[in-house]
Amino acid sequence: MALSEPRPRVVVGVDGSPSSYAALRWAVRYAQLVDGVVEAVHAWSTPTELDWSGLVIDPGFDLKQARERFAEELGAVFTGQRPASLREHLVEGDPSEVLINFSEGADVLVVGSRGRGGFARAVLGSVSQRCAQHAACPVVVVRQESDHTH
Repeated sequence: MALSEPRPRVVVGVDGSPSSYAALRWAVRYAQLVDGVVEAVHAWSTPTELDWSGLVIDPGFDLKQARERFAEELGAVFTGQRPASLREHLVEGDPSEVLINFSEGADVLVVGSRGRGGFARAVLGSVSQRCAQHAACPVVVVRQESDHTH
């Protein structure tokens, strides 16, 4: 690969689900094979609650929680040192839209088959399904390693 050529971008969605951990592991292995960089993306949104005085929003607190959660998720996959090719992106927004935007210019988008809110019988989660339909690059959908559903 010539020095002027950019390294392949492998974008992966990480949401704390077992299948997203498997997707992250797959993305790292693939990036090593193609001398690429892994862009781990965690999308978060400020939950909205209503109380007697109106809408309760604390974006600073929510961002802090999202950072901590993302760090825990990466720590669960990489018990030692994180790969040098790993770039971390914490982005506020709808997970599907964030990942579809990150797919622009990527070589591949890797997602887990089911996220944190998935139904046990669902073949694909809503985020992975939307990404498969709308991403600007090829999409790899990874099942969690211990998922032996028929």
